[in-house]
Amino acid sequence: MAGPPASLSGQDVGSFAYLTIKDRIPQILTKVIDTLHRHKSEFFEKHGEEGMEAEKKAISLLSKLRNELQTDKPIVPFVEKFADTDIWNQYLEYQQSLLNESNGKPSWFQSPWLFVECYMYRRIHEAIIQSPPIDDFDVFKESKDQNFFESQESVIALCTHLQQLTRTIDDLEENQLKNEFFKLLQISLWGNKCDLSISGGESSSQKTDVLNSLEDLKPFILVNDLEQLWSLLSKYKKAGGTTPLVRVDIVLDNSGFELVTDLVLADFFLSSKLATEIHFHGKTIPWFVSDTTIRDFNWLIEQVKSCNHIWMSKCGADWGKYLKMGRWIYHDHIFWTLPHEYCAMPQVAPDLYAELQKAHLILFKGDLNYRKLTGDRKWEFTVPFHQALNGFHPAPLCSIRTLKAEIQVGLQPGQGEQLTAAEPSWLTGGKYGVFQFDGPL
Repeated sequence: MAGPPASLSGQDVGSFAYLTIKDRIPQILTKVIDTLHRHKSEFFEKHGEEGMEAEKKAISLLSKLRNELQTDKPIVPFVEKFADTDIWNQYLEYQQSLLNESNGKPSWFQSPWLFVECYMYRRIHEAIIQSPPIDDFDVFKESKDQNFFESQESVIALCTHLQQLTRTIDDLEENQLKNEFFKLLQISLWGNKCDLSISGGESSSQKTDVLNSLEDLKPFILVNDLEQLWSLLSKYKKAGGTTPLVRVDIVLDNSGFELVTDLVLADFFLSSKLATEIHFHGKTIPWFVSDTTIRDFNWLIEQVKSCNHIWMSKCGADWGKYLKMGRWIYHDHIFWTLPHEYCAMPQVAPDLYAELQKAHLILFKGDLNYRKLTGDRKWEFTVPFHQALNGFHPAPLCSIRTLKAEIQVGLQPGQGEQLTAAEPSWLTGGKYGVFQFDGPL
């Protein structure tokens, strides 16, 4: 049997991977350098001369990184000792061994796109941790916070909807409950459009009330496995007595508005009794501009709670309570910021794989998770999702993603070709979305 197809890479001139490495990643690095510049006086106030020197050092390391990238230099190992340094450097050696037959060296445009993009964010982190006393500075925090504040009206609309819904939830018939569940899942899907790494760090907040546009957005869902999600969860709910604990894990993507949509969905899981416990998985370090860290997670809940809008602050108070009670649990793990595809998880992070196996359902949010689930490879559009997961099946799982990379599996014959003919950028613009489920066969 043939192995999986080749990785997407910057070698394919004109591809989205190529344009990302050529244009978007340097743009993000430039913004990071600019952010450090703008915080110069803050570093000085906090740390004096030492803070100024640290800022200069971080900027010089990042400028060097930008130059290596733009001139397609070989990818160099990490030097600063950190929890994941050895795993990264082993992976780099593995990439080297793949190129040894051709006497090549892993470079920015020759290596797999998933690897170099992850490597770039990890190098940003290395530049910061090599520059104490500013070594805990999150270069993306400003953009994440701005995304949240600019989406304020949408957040209020969503929190109001949730509070009104939960007040009457026990009176809903099964079909009404299902419709409300599907609505909140769709809101979580379209919340994934608010992605700062795709916009090169430019603002990507949610300005409109997404609740009003769900019907219009339905035709853009290319794969819709929501019925399978519902039958799985309602089966657990009906079993009630025999499985008192129903655990849903959400592997988070972006902070800001998207995280609000995920928390609203998680709240609904509990109030509808479709789940009894939600486990969130976030990143240990700032990642892909807007990905959620523990700091973002706690900060956002605090912001929602202290808002002077009755329903919004009620949501924040409830969410804080779920965390205290242990019904919401936040985890982070270094595996989420490694370059490995998820089928490698049982070998690379067996503890995380064992944790995910405890879930009754895992929701993977966003594009990077999809790329790692499917190995970021040149799959045919019609390859089944189950096959593209390449043996990664810790528990029933569903990918909730808007398309922002040239990879999509599980389509009907001819569906991908029709879309390409009608709209050449359908794979990368975030206009289309999927709910792709993989359950017990």
